[in-house]
Amino acid sequence: MELRAHKRAMVEAVSWSFDLVRQTLELGVVCWLFCQTSEAGEKRKEEEMIELEGPLGKSDVVNHELVSIERELSALRKNGSIDSFGLYLYGLVLKQKGSDNLARTVLVESVNSYPWNWSAWSELQSLCTTAETLNSLNLNNHWMKDFFLANAYQELRMHSESLVKYENLQGTFSFSNYIQAQIAKAQYSLREFEQVEVIFEELLRNDPYRIEDMDMYSNVLYAKECFSALSYLAHRVFLTDKYRPESCCIIGNYYSLKGQHEKSVMYFRRALKLNKNYLSAWTLMGHEYVEMKNTPAAVDAYRRAVDINPCDYRAWYGLGQAYEMMGMPFYALHYFKKSVFLQPSDSRLWIAMAQCFETEQLHMLEEAIKCYRRAANCNDREAIALHQLAKLHAELGRSEEAAFYYKKDLEIMEAEEREGPNLVEALMFLARYYKAQKRFEDAEVYCTRLLDYSGPEKETAKSLLRGIRYEMDVEHLPP
Repeated sequence: MELRAHKRAMVEAVSWSFDLVRQTLELGVVCWLFCQTSEAGEKRKEEEMIELEGPLGKSDVVNHELVSIERELSALRKNGSIDSFGLYLYGLVLKQKGSDNLARTVLVESVNSYPWNWSAWSELQSLCTTAETLNSLNLNNHWMKDFFLANAYQELRMHSESLVKYENLQGTFSFSNYIQAQIAKAQYSLREFEQVEVIFEELLRNDPYRIEDMDMYSNVLYAKECFSALSYLAHRVFLTDKYRPESCCIIGNYYSLKGQHEKSVMYFRRALKLNKNYLSAWTLMGHEYVEMKNTPAAVDAYRRAVDINPCDYRAWYGLGQAYEMMGMPFYALHYFKKSVFLQPSDSRLWIAMAQCFETEQLHMLEEAIKCYRRAANCNDREAIALHQLAKLHAELGRSEEAAFYYKKDLEIMEAEEREGPNLVEALMFLARYYKAQKRFEDAEVYCTRLLDYSGPEKETAKSLLRGIRYEMDVEHLPP
């Protein structure tokens, strides 16, 4: 019985292999026919793009062969003689013609018929620009659907949902480096850098020559200022393959952390020679130009990045920074709003927008307060929002609200064992506030803590303590 079952399983496996080969050959034949039909049209399109100068000319250039190809594929679909690969090609044609709704329908038919064609899933994902569109797709249940949804959630900035999907897939594909890298991407977008670092270290142990996605790991090491780890990674990818865009970006990050910005720009340019649409290189090069105070070059780099991907919040944020440096807060605010719309969970973007509202030209303090509140609720790692909220409320004469935020900020600084001028400022304000509120015991506690400092705050604290004790004595005098 066992031998018979084994033979049957072998026959099924061989049959499946032949079926896969047949389908692959069919795809090859269909693709060849499609390419032969459209090659002349694409060639003419490229020639016209060269002939016509400027963006207006380029936008009007189309492949005139698409009409006849669409007509043929549409007829095949209507009479039911088209397979999943033909549907995929029909979807491509419809997408190029701008018929997005019909393209989605056709691509859904393609992946439901043959779910292993990842190219069809990728094209379908590019047509799902909103969560509503994604949820409206009538897809069959299949594990490829889970890969598609996880990837689509990531593109739609639904990072928590994407992370859940990939973690579920990891239960089935437990040794997949691809899934591990995608989990790291989702956690990177959620700014969980500690977990990202652990995952990439494990990926490098499993695949020592891996370069794919390592530029993201270099961004984490750069943000954490791990100079030795970034140096080791740059050396490693240089020896593995120095002519990969990812390698050039990693080396660029290494030189940026060293403060050698000109050399960093050179490597980002090299990455762009290898792949002119490499988004990270444009954005990172923009950051380097900002460091070099070359704002026109920075603006140009960031604009190239948003041309490639209008959903890249880092490039919009960089444009805001560049215009802020040029003293143009209205323009800066416009770009900061775009970045925060794309990544509302990043506290740095809310803080940048708040600081823009605080400038002399705008001086919209109420709007700044709203932004700082959002930043405080978005895990403000830089610990800026609470302190600024306290300062703005104090500036507007709202002592109670200012005291609330100073106290909250003080608790966090104490928990993290941070010292500095912000701590002194909080202690000083709270001492004066509680003295004014006749809460002398609380005021005395903050004044006593200020006595540990050696600057002018020590003398101020002594003066406050004398005033507190005098008022306490007056209160206890008999009427």
